[in-house]
Amino acid sequence: MARTRTGEWSATAMPEMDDRTVVVTGANSGLGYEATRAFARKGAHVVMACRSDERGEDAKRRIRNEETRGGHRGSLEVAELDLADLDSVRSFADEFRETHDELHVLCNNAGVMAIPRRETADGFEMQFGVNHLGHFALTGLLLEPLRETPGETRVVTQSSGVHERGDIDFADLQHEQSYDEWEAYAQSKLANVLFAYELQRRLDAASADAGVASVACHPGYAATNLQRRGPEMRGSTVRLWAMKAANALLAQSAEDGALPMLYAATAPEIEGGEYVGPGGLLNMRGSPAVQQSSDSSYDRARAERLWSVSEESTGVSYGLEAKTTAE
Repeated sequence: MARTRTGEWSATAMPEMDDRTVVVTGANSGLGYEATRAFARKGAHVVMACRSDERGEDAKRRIRNEETRGGHRGSLEVAELDLADLDSVRSFADEFRETHDELHVLCNNAGVMAIPRRETADGFEMQFGVNHLGHFALTGLLLEPLRETPGETRVVTQSSGVHERGDIDFADLQHEQSYDEWEAYAQSKLANVLFAYELQRRLDAASADAGVASVACHPGYAATNLQRRGPEMRGSTVRLWAMKAANALLAQSAEDGALPMLYAATAPEIEGGEYVGPGGLLNMRGSPAVQQSSDSSYDRARAERLWSVSEESTGVSYGLEAKTTAE
């Protein structure tokens, strides 16, 4: 049973992060942008992993030029990463390992949501390929610096409350036989939680990896550019306006939506294998708290099968065995 916590928590409660290196995927907008700002305010060196160098550099300039609360002492670095192309993922990881000695936090944040069916450069359905497989490959390729960095390091994987409606259709993982954009999104978000938990179990089984913690999180209902992408790609003005209306009535800001990720990444009381989200109304908004995820997300057999499929699909092997002892 997951532990719950109460009380208000904000980014000002984050520990100081001088001399710490953080990678944030999708750092140029939305939740990733807000997380990057918060890490920088606490003194971290943040590698902004962005699909577009131009948009990444623009985001970097905005952070540098704005008057953030209390200023920021950290440093920012933009690096190109296209999670829809495994060659790009490998290139990013190779460059990172060549230029950085340590990695304290990896935030698997970038994603796509409820878009028309597209395929990645490697032929995977886009939502499954970007949201899950791209981050699975990235984490595996950066596991060595995470393991070798002194002290505790963390992998934080962004999911969604929509994962509760998800299923892993191993007979049609790429949704080639039929495609519903929300079913595909929910599948990818369930895969995120299954991956985060299975990674922790495998790290637990490898005693040498006691310092690496894997945590899942979700932002609740937050207003970000991610929500516009699907309606814009479909050319659906009605859906776009409906989304904007719902955001105006129900959504919290992207800054507040980033809090669960920041809490999962930095709070000393967080443990590997936990799931963090807003603790307020219907888990859609409010201060971050440790929560229970869906029953399906704790299915170890499903998680192990997904792990095997993911290693085979990406060609990235973690070298971590499944945990065989009982919980």
